[in-house]
Amino acid sequence: MRKLTVLALRAVLVVLLAGSVFVQTVMVPLLAADMEELRAEFAYLRTPFLVITVLGVVTIQVVLVCVWRLVTMVRRGTVFSHAAFRYVDVVIGAFVAAALVVFSLAVLLAPGDPVAPGIVLLICGAAVAVLGVALIVLVLRMLLAQAVARDVEAAQMRAELDEVI
Repeated sequence: MRKLTVLALRAVLVVLLAGSVFVQTVMVPLLAADMEELRAEFAYLRTPFLVITVLGVVTIQVVLVCVWRLVTMVRRGTVFSHAAFRYVDVVIGAFVAAALVVFSLAVLLAPGDPVAPGIVLLICGAAVAVLGVALIVLVLRMLLAQAVARDVEAAQMRAELDEVI
């Protein structure tokens, strides 16, 4: 990966991480204050909605940190190692957790009439999409496993060739 690409990706990651911290520290308290004005029949939504929001942001932050670590490994040329699997596994887990968080939002909003049924269906669709991203990362993990296996094979062949020479 070129130095400029790494720098650009890190800049994007920093902006996203700073934005997520802003959401946690500024926007969630403002959202909590706005939700004080909910009608009485929907007041039960306040705390679960805020918890879901914070958990969603945390899953995003976990993915951002893991991607940062993987980019560092790419820059150092160590991404084709078993150490990379730890970060990829955490990313997969974070996406699965995010899908569950999004689905829990749909479950929270389904009973009663806080939102239209179509909105609940759209939220369920978003949960499936996030789960789809987790599956894509799982496939990429399998590709990483194959690349690591090939790298180990190549190192063994080089060692055998060095012995012959």
